[in-house]
Amino acid sequence: MNEFYIETEYINLMQLLKALNIALTGGDAKDMIDTGEVVVNEELENRYRRKLYPGDIVKVMGQEIEVKNEKATE
Repeated sequence: MNEFYIETEYINLMQLLKALNIALTGGDAKDMIDTGEVVVNEELENRYRRKLYPGDIVKVMGQEIEVKNEKATE
């Protein structure tokens, strides 16, 4: 499982997909979500701006990504 560290309280789903270069553009991210390619915490996700908090797990394109709080690593 991959980890993605955030410095803020949350990150939205589209931002995460773009930050990881899974989606090159917002349009690509929307297409992935619209076609059912994105699962968050074992549930199919259809909200583009879904807020992801530390502990959330995103599955997309064969990858599993856990959102983590960067402050916890210090």
